[in-house]
Amino acid sequence: MTHLAALTLALFLDALVGDPRWLPHPVRGMGMMIAWLDRRWNQGTKRRTKGAAAVAVVLAAVYGISAFIVYVGYALSVYVGVAIEAALIFTAIATKSLAEAAEDVRRPLEAGDLPAARRALSMIVGRDTERLDEAGITRACVETVAENTSDGITAPLFYAALGGAPLALLYRAVNTCDSMIGYKNEKYREFGWAAARLDDALNYIPARLTALVMVLVFGGRRFRLALSILFRDARRHPSPNSGWLEAAMAGLLGVQLGGTNTYGGVVSRRPTLGDPAAPLRAAHIRQAVRIMIGTVLVFTLLLWIGGIIVALAGAWGESARVV
Repeated sequence: MTHLAALTLALFLDALVGDPRWLPHPVRGMGMMIAWLDRRWNQGTKRRTKGAAAVAVVLAAVYGISAFIVYVGYALSVYVGVAIEAALIFTAIATKSLAEAAEDVRRPLEAGDLPAARRALSMIVGRDTERLDEAGITRACVETVAENTSDGITAPLFYAALGGAPLALLYRAVNTCDSMIGYKNEKYREFGWAAARLDDALNYIPARLTALVMVLVFGGRRFRLALSILFRDARRHPSPNSGWLEAAMAGLLGVQLGGTNTYGGVVSRRPTLGDPAAPLRAAHIRQAVRIMIGTVLVFTLLLWIGGIIVALAGAWGESARVV
């Protein structure tokens, strides 16, 4: 229950201050550690083994340090412990910053300023943005909001509920490893293999739960159609997890996501998700952000319900043993 209190407080902190640039952020430290290991170990033979060792070093450091900090906090007082956990979990989630980044794209896009919208989009996606039209900009932004609803918010909350701040930060460390070295190119195909596989494994349950919550909460009259699109299209995506979020969002908005992207001038063609019932417009970005925020709130409520049930079951089991 202390984990649930901490993650809820973390959500309030995130809603208030977001991700201020002046605040020291654990992810930056994770990134520096990963980059250092990448420079020294990503060479020669046995790169897959070296990559797995690099991930293990990062995870051990992140979990060990955060667990020690939390332990000291709870040793002082349960209130201090919860406050410290909340502060650490706060660094692992990005609700406000994701919403603000999406709005930074939507506002110039609705005003017809495509160059400004492309520049804002380039800050949150890896694809080339220079030639995207309104539909392309909208699609990229909506896809990013959908995917990061789980990666950047509900997945760390899920692991925070299971194991507190240390597990939430361990998840964030895996996610950071994947974003830095989990590529399928010549440089990282072997070295980043462990990071990519572990990220897929840790996101498996949160991604599916988040997609289902999306559809259950926002389906409305489109519930059956959105649900059918989710189960029809989720597996088309090359990622075993991102497809669930993007298919759910596509079904709810009545748009088609996926298709052709360009990365560094190299064309990448992906299967489409959803049906093109409506053309992609800037207004869909605002709708996607609303879905993201509502999904996070309901997901958190479900974590509380699950936690209360587990706590009551544990108390009932203890009383039964005493009797």
